[in-house]
Amino acid sequence: MELTIVGCSGSMSGPESPASCYLVQAPYQGRTFTLVLDLGPGAAGALYRYLDPRQVDAIALSHLHPDHCLDLCAFYVAARYSSTAPWPPASVYGPDGTPGRLTRAYDVPSVDGAASEAGPGIGGYFRYQVWLPEQRIGPFIVRTVRVAHPVEAYAIRVEEAVPGGGSLVFSGDTGPCQTLVELSRDVDLLLCESAFLDGDDLPTGLHLCGRQAAEHAEAAGASVLLLTHIPPWNDPEQVLKEAQPHFAGSVQLAEVGARWTIGEPQAALQ
Repeated sequence: MELTIVGCSGSMSGPESPASCYLVQAPYQGRTFTLVLDLGPGAAGALYRYLDPRQVDAIALSHLHPDHCLDLCAFYVAARYSSTAPWPPASVYGPDGTPGRLTRAYDVPSVDGAASEAGPGIGGYFRYQVWLPEQRIGPFIVRTVRVAHPVEAYAIRVEEAVPGGGSLVFSGDTGPCQTLVELSRDVDLLLCESAFLDGDDLPTGLHLCGRQAAEHAEAAGASVLLLTHIPPWNDPEQVLKEAQPHFAGSVQLAEVGARWTIGEPQAALQ
């Protein structure tokens, strides 16, 4: 399977990157199946660099903070009103309450108080699915676990369901937690948030620093660690420097447009 970094900025879009968004693609039934992990601000438009967004089969939301989900509103606008609309409704996987969350984000009453548009609206347009501990999404077996964050948040493991298929774990947003380590056991690539710089007074249950991300990858036996979700006010090179001594494998920074082929023998940057 192939991973493409669409957006890797943390907590908001940045000067060089949209907020959280990643393409995971693999062959399926004679075509390419496309799963989008998160759809943060700026990501919907950036998808056009890599594919026709009409081809997106499924969207997976790690949690419902705005920097991870709000460009589903922009995606919906294109699906309803672009020159190629209407698009087939994609499946949207997320925490309980996802349709209501997106409805509140999108809907604005018209001047007379009536509905602002005809049709089902964003809360009824997509095929919404609540996260299960394990489910099949196209060519992928997808497992999720709750992680340490102030809202209902999930780390997501994606495995291609073929012999020798690759495995990827996306941490979503999380503070230090053993559930992320367990989900990431022997994974080919751990795409891990690293929002904090290291320090003695790091908040608990919120985010990881580079060192902590590396410690999680080392404990899990991951092959490759890819650091992401670094906010614009932090220096990515410093995050990388803090991580490297704590992980024996390859540790690198996520960069917009980078593509990884994940599978045997290991992930390789293209």
